[in-house]
Amino acid sequence: MASNFGITIDKNSDGIGLKLEGDFDATSAYELIYAINKLHEKTVKISISTNGLKNINPFGLDVFYKSMRSLNGHSGKIVFTGNNASQLSLLPDSRLTF
Repeated sequence: MASNFGITIDKNSDGIGLKLEGDFDATSAYELIYAINKLHEKTVKISISTNGLKNINPFGLDVFYKSMRSLNGHSGKIVFTGNNASQLSLLPDSRLTF
């Protein structure tokens, strides 16, 4: 994992918020997939804030996209927000807000 990558998880009124910080590489992608998979299956909405990302590695994105199959139905609940949302939101069934 990028030495400066981190995920903060917050519960909010309509679901769960994940705030990404630092550099996003392949190991960071696996960390994010793992964090999403740990969420309860009845989570209504997963909001992923990308404002804290500094560098997004293309290989990290590739790993993230290919790992989405393992999300056990969570991918349709994901909403990407923030400055880097368009880079991460190229997933089927995901939504994008700014």
